[in-house]
Amino acid sequence: GIHETLDELTTRLAEGLCEAAQEAGIPLVVNHVGGMFGIFFTDAESVTCYQDVMACDVERFKRFFHLMLEEGVYLAPSAFEAGFMSVAHSMDDINNTIDAARRVFAKL
Repeated sequence: GIHETLDELTTRLAEGLCEAAQEAGIPLVVNHVGGMFGIFFTDAESVTCYQDVMACDVERFKRFFHLMLEEGVYLAPSAFEAGFMSVAHSMDDINNTIDAARRVFAKL
């Protein structure tokens, strides 16, 4: 159904971003549920509470956000905001976003 499709797309994005970050040696956690996701630059294994979020590298997120804009990808502009997927996004959109992130991670 539609919810399963949305979850599959968001999971692919989250896993792809984490894989691309790992390839570049960038510590990253991407939390997601349904069509919502959060991107956290951190060495922590997980981000589950306010203190975890406050310990993340907000400056690195800002650089990531602006470089992704240059790649044509608009994300939530704050490290404290959730991003949202929809079923209007295709797997090609997701893969293009991951490819853009891979190029950006190489610059961080």
